[in-house]
Amino acid sequence: MPKRSTSSAAERWATTTGSAATATTRGPSGVGTGTYVIGVDGGNTSSTAVVVDGSGTVVGVGDGGCTDIYGVASPPQALAELDRVVATALGQAGLGPTQLRSGVFSLAGADWPEDHDYLRSHLGGCSFGFEPLVVNDAMGGLRLGSPLWEGIAVICGTGNAVGARRRDGTCFHLGFWPDTVGAATLSQAALDAVLRHHLDLGPPTSLTDRALGLYGATDPIELQHRFTGRDGLGHTDLVRMSPLLLDEADRHDAVALEIVTAAGRAMGGQARASAARIELDMAGAVTVLGGGLFQHPTAVLVDAVMAELPGAVAHRTTLPPVLGAVMAALDQIGRPSDPQELNRSLRDFRGRANRRANPPHTGEAVARAARERSEQERE
Repeated sequence: MPKRSTSSAAERWATTTGSAATATTRGPSGVGTGTYVIGVDGGNTSSTAVVVDGSGTVVGVGDGGCTDIYGVASPPQALAELDRVVATALGQAGLGPTQLRSGVFSLAGADWPEDHDYLRSHLGGCSFGFEPLVVNDAMGGLRLGSPLWEGIAVICGTGNAVGARRRDGTCFHLGFWPDTVGAATLSQAALDAVLRHHLDLGPPTSLTDRALGLYGATDPIELQHRFTGRDGLGHTDLVRMSPLLLDEADRHDAVALEIVTAAGRAMGGQARASAARIELDMAGAVTVLGGGLFQHPTAVLVDAVMAELPGAVAHRTTLPPVLGAVMAALDQIGRPSDPQELNRSLRDFRGRANRRANPPHTGEAVARAARERSEQERE
């Protein structure tokens, strides 16, 4: 089992948020004590924690990097980032961990039983006033489109998270599917196809012009050198190709279409296998499709997934996956939630935070106020 971090998360959070007594006196928006829950979505590329009150109003947000215990040099490094993200959200809310009523941690890396034990053990030492619920990041995403938290989740961003859950909590997911799908693998497949054609090893494709234009290369050999040479381009550069691949698949380029369709079929098969493992009836099963790649407007990827799930009902979402964890946390205390309302509250909170961090120049503020008065007079 990975070695647990030696410092106390509760102590680190107290350092960031202040004492519980101070938080209780001050409280979010000066309202004092109340009912608050936290939802966390932890991924390989980014992680987010959101604190809401009992009405679903966002009162604190924390953003950070990788919290996947498999995605960093050592598991304690992921836990330190998780602590930082949570501490930021609590600090913005003016709360201590003891003031939260519930919390759901939807985490990449919560793959095997020992992973859940490790993560729960860490969170159990954080002075929460409840027992944190740890789920795989596929399961958090599922709640976004399933009021009963039952169905199939197909999440595809940097990597893919696929699983199925019954409303009684029985679930199946794998963190290590035999066919990995995500922005990185799809981008690499696209660049491989470009190089194959250049070497007369594969058919022509419109991906060539898109790739050379994106990376500013004169030909596919130079492009290959840029990625594979010493000090070459890295993962962040690679995944920039994925939306262009989806563009060309949507325009029916044969090569791009085959790459994307094959990826969709693979994820659909994983979803079907997950549902079969827990004996979830496919007829009418809600299938939530989320993550960065499903935010592209093309239907090619969605159609390929759903072709493997006869009878299931697709629910495509572009909402932040952390909201699924927030909704599950509100479920735990019997509070209703609406994903669109939560998203509006999250956008409003981020907007206010951004304006506080970047106040307009005095002249700009005066001009904006004048425009607002003029608009009100016209109304």
